[in-house]
Amino acid sequence: MKTGQGLLNKDEQEVVISYKGLHLNGIMSLPKGAQGIIIFAHGSGSSRWSTRNNFVARELRKAGLGTLLMDLLTPAEENDRSQVFNIDSLAQRLIFAKNWVAEQAPTRSMKVGYFGASTGAGAALVAAAREPQNIFAVVSRGGRPDLADRALARVQTPTLLIIGGDDDVVIDLNRQAYAQLHCKKKIEIIPGATHLFEEPGTLEQVAVLASQWFTDHIASQQTQPSPRP
Repeated sequence: MKTGQGLLNKDEQEVVISYKGLHLNGIMSLPKGAQGIIIFAHGSGSSRWSTRNNFVARELRKAGLGTLLMDLLTPAEENDRSQVFNIDSLAQRLIFAKNWVAEQAPTRSMKVGYFGASTGAGAALVAAAREPQNIFAVVSRGGRPDLADRALARVQTPTLLIIGGDDDVVIDLNRQAYAQLHCKKKIEIIPGATHLFEEPGTLEQVAVLASQWFTDHIASQQTQPSPRP
């Protein structure tokens, strides 16, 4: 559901990412001195206006990371389940967004991470597997990493899976996916949280864990040259 549409903070700007004739809308924000940017891959039925992802994005910016929240689907595609669950297509759009970031003057030298929610987590992992040298970290919130399927074994990017303790089905799917990952990895289960992390304080815990994962791994790569897009 699109909530908060049109309510941008002063440090946020609307952007349009053109991809094979499609025009995908996004919201980009770069705190002063940011050395990395996190691209958000939203779940089915969500968009750049996701209240929960915007909350996490604000916390990531406090940690010194830029953020790009973008629509992976056009309005015409949002009700087409064949598009919503086309993980390969969503992953390719994430890669295009990463390439777009690399072409913009303010962000071209920044390292890129992915934050995926629900089905977006599967897309983020497929995208990371396709370009293992270009993504410094991946975080999944209540995600479906199992949807990455065979790509899981090829993921080399440090990956954090965050799951609600009361989200039983998704916990099982995450554990199955976790076993197939051969990269640096970690699972964090937040007690009392359901799939959407609507319980008081649970989304704040997600933001803390995600911020720590991204800042730890971008710090470990600061001496490495930026990969080419």
